Amino acid sequence: MFLIDSTHELGNSIINKPELINEKITLPNRLPRVSRARLINMLGNSMAAGSSTIISGRAGAGKTALALDFARQCGRAVAWYKVDAPDADPRIFFRYLIRSIQARRPGFGSDSLMALVEAPELDLPERIAWLTEALVYDLAEGESPSPLLIVIEDLHLVSDSDWLMLFFGRLLPLLPSEVHVLITSRSLPPAPLWRMRSKQSLVVIDEVALAFTRSEAIDLFSSYGLSTEQACVCLDHTHGRAGALDDSAAFLQRSETTVVRTSERTHVRCVS
Repeated sequence: MFLIDSTHELGNSIINKPELINEKITLPNRLPRVSRARLINMLGNSMAAGSSTIISGRAGAGKTALALDFARQCGRAVAWYKVDAPDADPRIFFRYLIRSIQARRPGFGSDSLMALVEAPELDLPERIAWLTEALVYDLAEGESPSPLLIVIEDLHLVSDSDWLMLFFGRLLPLLPSEVHVLITSRSLPPAPLWRMRSKQSLVVIDEVALAFTRSEAIDLFSSYGLSTEQACVCLDHTHGRAGALDDSAAFLQRSETTVVRTSERTHVRCVS
């Protein structure tokens, strides 16, 4: 496990709180086997037109692979935050979110912003409101406000939290134009956020859009050294589901490799 510096330094303040897990706010060092231009273009158009995008689908639909591919192609600094169930505590959530942004904008995260994360004198809705306003102000007015993509992965793990929609319902409409939030989630956002969709400031890429097309499946199978016919058969069986399709391709590649090696060994024995 990798940990952030033991002094717990965050911005200009020292937070005497449990250490943060660095892996959760580090862009994963993985790339999808093939890049899917169709979906990358959809995300690029969304980023140009509005403040936020949600990639929604069940496990294995290809949400994280797409987010990673876009993060590496978007031309912006990327603040990455992988949510886990304990982050339903807003104090934990905001420490990670602020730290992930600070990793890309060193001047981000003032003492006053961090104080609001705790703010025991405020009730939760009031604290969330003030914290959101301060976070937006720092994003817009802080040092080096260069274009930024904020990726929040697996938000569904905390989707039952009462404060979550208070935060996002207030944050997303206020984001400065040079900041875009990309969320991956197994579930669709609660009703209040859908109003943003009707105003074209929120785009949802759902499981139907995430499914591989025939040409994308052929490209994937070609990367494994497999045929167009094999790609089409597996596409029909998996309905284009990213994880299942990739597993099928990997299995076929291993099977064909095993057959070739067995044949070579048999040939050697016969010759001997």
